[in-house]
Amino acid sequence: MVTWFNDPLNWTNPDGILTRLREHLEISFLSVLFGCLVAWPVGIWLGRRGAGSGVVVILSNITQAMPVIALLTILSLSPLGIGMRAVVVALTVFSLPPLLANAYTGMREIDPEVRDAGKGVGMTAAQLLWRVEIPLAVPFLATGLRIATTQVVATATLATLVNGGGLGNIISAGFGLGPGRGDAQILAGAVLVALLALLIDGLMAVLERKITPRVLRQAAGRV
Repeated sequence: MVTWFNDPLNWTNPDGILTRLREHLEISFLSVLFGCLVAWPVGIWLGRRGAGSGVVVILSNITQAMPVIALLTILSLSPLGIGMRAVVVALTVFSLPPLLANAYTGMREIDPEVRDAGKGVGMTAAQLLWRVEIPLAVPFLATGLRIATTQVVATATLATLVNGGGLGNIISAGFGLGPGRGDAQILAGAVLVALLALLIDGLMAVLERKITPRVLRQAAGRV
């Protein structure tokens, strides 16, 4: 494996690490972005209404129960065809449960007295949402984002099954070399995916802490 990593061509050729890493990050970023655009508004809306917990559970269970491989297969046979578009749609669906559940929980955990205080000083519904509720829900939103991002980065390896690119192509190419010949490449690909997932998780943990208001971090520390 070390020898494989030390070969400059394995880094710079059109199918090398740098190209596949860029594809992997692009797929992951788009999937999580679209997941946030769908899940956060729905979760915040349901959480503010104080109802819909059953809907959140049902949606989360449906998306979690659907295997990514099965979804990739179905989408690749749809007008989306094989390639990155099908992968992004499948991983967007895969990212929804943690994003939706944490957005809903974040809004439900806000003390009703805080909302009443905001209304008491004359805040409109929009002002209350953006100035009070969302800042208080940030720790939950950040947690959902961290979980979803790490899961998507790890699962994006399956993109290679529908010619979607990413680091999974390095692993599949290793298997294509035949027994014994591609072992180093397969192992190298697996290590790259694992390291990337761990790195992303660590970066998201730092981001989670940075965007959480200091007063909320201090309150959590006291608890």
